[in-house]
Amino acid sequence: MKRKLKRIALFILFMLFCIWIVWGNITVGITHYQVESSSLPAAFYHCKIAVLSDVHNAEFGKNNETLIALIKQEQPDIIAITGDFIDSRKTNIEQAGSLAENLVKIAPCYFVTGNHEALIGEQYQQLEKKLLDAGVIVLHNRAVTLTKEHFQIQLVGLCDPDFADTDFCVSQSIVKNNLAAMNLTEDYCILLSHRPEAFDAYVSENIDLVLSGHAHGGQIRLPFIGGIAAPNQGFFPKYDAGKYTENHTTMIVSRGIGNSILPVRFNNRPEIVIVEFVSDQ
Repeated sequence: MKRKLKRIALFILFMLFCIWIVWGNITVGITHYQVESSSLPAAFYHCKIAVLSDVHNAEFGKNNETLIALIKQEQPDIIAITGDFIDSRKTNIEQAGSLAENLVKIAPCYFVTGNHEALIGEQYQQLEKKLLDAGVIVLHNRAVTLTKEHFQIQLVGLCDPDFADTDFCVSQSIVKNNLAAMNLTEDYCILLSHRPEAFDAYVSENIDLVLSGHAHGGQIRLPFIGGIAAPNQGFFPKYDAGKYTENHTTMIVSRGIGNSILPVRFNNRPEIVIVEFVSDQ
């Protein structure tokens, strides 16, 4: 009798574990971060940025209505799409365009490319046209000025280095050179860049805030350890998810929404990141 009860208990635990795994792959969470800086104008306090990264043509709800509703309820001031909006293995440009059309109804949207945009070759021009037609602002190694109550900050977008060279050994130098070539001002700087592994380059260029993705949270996350592996970082990546600070540079890495090579996440629920600026006092 005891053995039978033990088997039943183990079966129940196994089923609960399976349900938890499935739940962690078919639902999306929201992670909130607060960012403060003495160089940020007070007019921008309490402004919100919704970060949508690594969608990979994933769909949550019909026509991504779940994603759209989650972002809408946060009432962001801008939406940052930080690369891999599509997936090179199952590219669906129409679906990506439809999602973009709905996002711009919520707030101004800014987009930078990821490595999967580079991988689709000539199809990328079709994707960019869809985004531009929807009203998304595409940032190709350029900065735009955001103004509020006569104060301003700069929002910068980097192209993924794979558009120039797919050799990982030179990608960080490409990132650094592109940043240096933009001659950024002394205004508070938000950088949208797909690649978290280039954090040293962002720090060296004195970027205030970096919004990134690419690592998929390490795909499989272990308690107290973190992600197992990430693109361009290998096993036990240093920048897999969360908030990192060095000198006066802060980087927030999203775990992303979709998957690419591996179709399943473990202990790594898809997320939308919400960044809110707060007073440093």
